[in-house]
Amino acid sequence: MNKIIFLIVMSILIYGPGTAKACTIFSCSRGGEVYAAANEDDTTPFNRIWYNPATKARYASVCFGAPDMQIASAMNEHGLFFDYAAANYDLSKLNLTNPYKGDIMWEVLGKCKNVKEALVILKKYDYISQSQVLLADKEGNSVLINPKGIIEKKGDFQINSNCNMINGKLACRRPEIANEMLSESKENNINFLKTILDKTHQEGELNTLYSTICDLKKGIIYVYLFHDYNTVYKIDLKAELKKGYRIENLADHFPPSFAYESFSKNHALYLKESIFQEMKDKGMESIIDRYIEESRTSPSKNKNLDPALLEVALQLIKYSWNEHNNGSMWDYWFSKPLGYEIKQYKDPKIDAAQRILTYLSAQNNPDSKMQNFLYEILGFINLVQGNNNLARDLYEKAIHNPEQTYNVTLVRGKEILKRMNDLKQ
Repeated sequence: MNKIIFLIVMSILIYGPGTAKACTIFSCSRGGEVYAAANEDDTTPFNRIWYNPATKARYASVCFGAPDMQIASAMNEHGLFFDYAAANYDLSKLNLTNPYKGDIMWEVLGKCKNVKEALVILKKYDYISQSQVLLADKEGNSVLINPKGIIEKKGDFQINSNCNMINGKLACRRPEIANEMLSESKENNINFLKTILDKTHQEGELNTLYSTICDLKKGIIYVYLFHDYNTVYKIDLKAELKKGYRIENLADHFPPSFAYESFSKNHALYLKESIFQEMKDKGMESIIDRYIEESRTSPSKNKNLDPALLEVALQLIKYSWNEHNNGSMWDYWFSKPLGYEIKQYKDPKIDAAQRILTYLSAQNNPDSKMQNFLYEILGFINLVQGNNNLARDLYEKAIHNPEQTYNVTLVRGKEILKRMNDLKQ
């Protein structure tokens, strides 16, 4: 398999839950209305939206996120909202000894109706993400949560942004502009909030990929794609949740846009996304057959195809895990303790991912670390399928030579084998 930088950087070495790189997020409660609004700024398009109906254990919700199915922002059926902004906290310098074993904000989203209930959970654990999250409810309450603590709202609005401090001053104007506009006006309506988002959006290497305005009382979400604030996708959350669980491409809800299409086509994940769309339109098995055959017969003409197929396989696993775990992210991918509690299930998407990875692992791959990574993910698939003996063999192959193994594969592989050995005793 050809080695390409984007695959290694984006799919393997990014080790741990991330957030959008630069965002402007705020809540505002005045005049009897309660809103939360955000610009989601990043370098990777192809954002997803997924709907999670209620279960006996969780409230219903909608989530927005990147193709890797990490949640960037979410709102549940009771009007509880959160949105992350990336930050640069040095966790090694903080005394964080009691982390939650999974994604604590996902737990809050499923179990809490308001900020008051959420704080009961949040105050039990250390927040160990290098991010700051705004949590707001339809009652007008909001807080900021980061590894250093919890900041309650003062006044009728609260801003979450991620500009770094340089010489005691913010490195950008986005939060200042939002603060000035919210402070100097008593307005609180869609047009006013949309103006703030427009004034704080980004273009260039970092782009505002999409923006949202959430009416927390009415359960309505207004979505804008790629800083075009004249075209809106309106979500009635209650009505959409009645349609059941599903994952959608956010851009599919908007008319064609030259700016967005140009940005997307120049992205390293474009080939993977194109293959994924073909699978959706024409059927998974036939498209996988075609691209495996193309890879086999014309390798020199398709130097980017095998890495794209690997990304397709990983996307299938992420989709499958999301569907069978009530909409949650693939905790195993981020080495969270909950991720090692493997749930067994049957799913054609898992079978398709296995087929792609089996083909790729059989190629003459000069990159030993990549080969061991393939063994690891095949081991995970076999655990999900209940093939424990084969899974053990694959994990042992994946970590047999630590010097030729990605650190993330080594960590996950050792933990899985330890747990399998503990179960045998």
